[in-house]
Amino acid sequence: MVDKLKSFFLENKTLTQTVAKNTAWLTISTVISRGVRALLVLYAARILGTEGYGVFSYAMSLAAFFCIFSDIGLSPLLTREAVKQPEKIKAYLSTTLFLKLIMLGGTLVIGIIFAPMVISIAAAKPLISLALVLLIFDNLRSFGFSITRAQNKMEIEATLSALTDILITGISLAVLFLTPDAWWLSLAYVIGSALGTIIVFWIIREHLVGITKHFDKTLIKPILTSAWPFAIMGVLGAFMINIDTLIIGWFSSAHELGLYSAAQRVPLLLYVLPTLLASSVFPILSRLIHDGEANRIKEVMETSMRSVIIIALPLAVGGMLLAKPIVELIFGSAYEQAWPTLSLLMFTILLVFPGALISNAIFAYDKQKSFIFSTSIGAGSNIILDLILIPIYGIFGSAVATVIAQILVNGINLKTLKNILAFKLSGFGKMFLAVIGMGLVVFFFNLKGLHVLPNVLLGCLTYLGLLIILKESLLQEVWKKININKNNNEILN
Repeated sequence: MVDKLKSFFLENKTLTQTVAKNTAWLTISTVISRGVRALLVLYAARILGTEGYGVFSYAMSLAAFFCIFSDIGLSPLLTREAVKQPEKIKAYLSTTLFLKLIMLGGTLVIGIIFAPMVISIAAAKPLISLALVLLIFDNLRSFGFSITRAQNKMEIEATLSALTDILITGISLAVLFLTPDAWWLSLAYVIGSALGTIIVFWIIREHLVGITKHFDKTLIKPILTSAWPFAIMGVLGAFMINIDTLIIGWFSSAHELGLYSAAQRVPLLLYVLPTLLASSVFPILSRLIHDGEANRIKEVMETSMRSVIIIALPLAVGGMLLAKPIVELIFGSAYEQAWPTLSLLMFTILLVFPGALISNAIFAYDKQKSFIFSTSIGAGSNIILDLILIPIYGIFGSAVATVIAQILVNGINLKTLKNILAFKLSGFGKMFLAVIGMGLVVFFFNLKGLHVLPNVLLGCLTYLGLLIILKESLLQEVWKKININKNNNEILN
């Protein structure tokens, strides 16, 4: 049994086993990472209060604006090309790393000079430099993971991601205990992230040996040609992710920022779940597209989409129904006013979860230029609606703007992918019935005053039980795909 588990978790044997293995590793890592980070968020939000936590979140959002050109898709591009052209991995690694370091250096200089000029909350100014350095370390660490993703070794990324979050959380909790201040919290984040990044580059050091010798200036043009849509998309994407916080900062107080940041935190933590599957599927899709295996691409996409929907439905519905007790449990009564905003933002899970797979598939087809249009529409609508709704409805108006923008972006991307790949979106009927039943149970016991934790557990059991009773076919498919004894002809190597 031990040998079978080692084979499943440490070897790439078949197509479905590799996807299952990678997803399993990233899921385990995420549970650990998000669990320890949840402790940090809970403690930081309570110890700093709505105002202090709002200042911290505001500084991080503003710094993110100045980091929009620090990657421009270099990390996923490296993964894709390493899968398609393994013989050129050294050249692509050297050249993309060179471009990456130039962009990171420029980002740091521009951010330090110009970010303080646009800050509307004075208390956030001392945090900007630290926030910029933090995001640069995060960028470098993600770049290092491009190599392990190309090799379908998500076990390395999973382990080191969890270790980094444990370091950040441990250092931050110690700092907050001694000095409950947003600046010291930012410094703790930087130290933990830096340590994690150093460990990542130590692990991949064999790929970095003699890296300067493999620099190929002839690759700069094709790399930038493929990456420039990401530069534009990065600008627009940064607006969509962070514009809400910045506009709230212009029209409201640090207290309102704290409330909105708390409401954002729960769905943002959950958004990582579809990226687990998307990251696992991306190298597989790139390989299949390169080999021209249209039928298998269609099969992978349809199964993957059903997999994220079956998870997204109970999270979205349960989160919307239990938003108030969730806010009170995690952040405390001081954040109670954030629950209507959280309830609405939980709806975005139904958009973001499948959207992550759709975006990765479009990129695997090298059609990333289409992102410019969809993200332009989303960012533009988000900004306009924020400016209209936030002065009237406050942070709830910002949540409305976010939902509408996400509908537009993911709807356009879905249409784009459907024009490329004729896959079906069907087989969700039993999932919808199960989530309706779950919602009724959760709603009833919430009215009766049942604590949120047993109510969440009851909701999960109800949903799973109904899926089994309704004989949801995906459960049987997944069981077959993760069966470690299954032997088939889908050999990767």
